[in-house]
Amino acid sequence: MKLGIILSQTEPETVFNALRLANYALKQGDSVKIFLMGKGVALDQIDDARFAVREQAQAVLAAGGQFLACGTCLKLRASEGSEICPLSTLKDLYEVVRDSDRVLSF
Repeated sequence: MKLGIILSQTEPETVFNALRLANYALKQGDSVKIFLMGKGVALDQIDDARFAVREQAQAVLAAGGQFLACGTCLKLRASEGSEICPLSTLKDLYEVVRDSDRVLSF
């Protein structure tokens, strides 16, 4: 299965659970693309002792998952992106939606 996840928030518990799902899907042999938009482009800045968001994000990358981050949303936050939040476009979001078997939004 091709799983697309659209993440538009930075609430640690919700982001942590979305990434846990992504990692589980990757372990099942599925492909996963996560598009970050709105507040979600600040995923790499989440720091919460109860929820290992960065660890889960790195595990997604290590397992072959892909992150994409809305370039407009990054620019609004004066950010150029990062490994976890690479600068992407509306076209990339469209392709995630178009090419995924299932799309979830958090």
